[in-house]
Amino acid sequence: MAGIGPLTQDWEPVVVRKKAPTSAAKKDEKAVNAARRTGAEIETVKKSNAGSNKAASSSTSLNTRKLDEETENLTHDRVPLELKKSIMQARMDKKLTQSQLAQMINEKPQVIQEYESGKAIPNQQIISKLERALGVKLRSRK
Repeated sequence: MAGIGPLTQDWEPVVVRKKAPTSAAKKDEKAVNAARRTGAEIETVKKSNAGSNKAASSSTSLNTRKLDEETENLTHDRVPLELKKSIMQARMDKKLTQSQLAQMINEKPQVIQEYESGKAIPNQQIISKLERALGVKLRSRK
């Protein structure tokens, strides 16, 4: 390994910038600094939507107006009372816990709990799995 001298480390700071400032930005900065030195008044203007992803206010006001005019109450369907009672009754007839039933249909115990409490949004695939596991007809009427 002839010709290679001792290894040395360079401890000089390295400044990494995404983009070098443009000449116009440098001029503006120089002008502001010069004004500060002379004591002149510097006026700054804040741009309200600068650098944001917000759309123009006109389109937002249209959407807001539509929502304000909307009178219909929009909510998700919940498990009907008959369905939750029939799930609970069939599970108890088979002497299963919510966890055991959930394991039989490869779902989380929380899913069974939500169906039996009426908080779940009915999913026909889960209802079909419950029907097969419990051996009863559970179809909810819509």
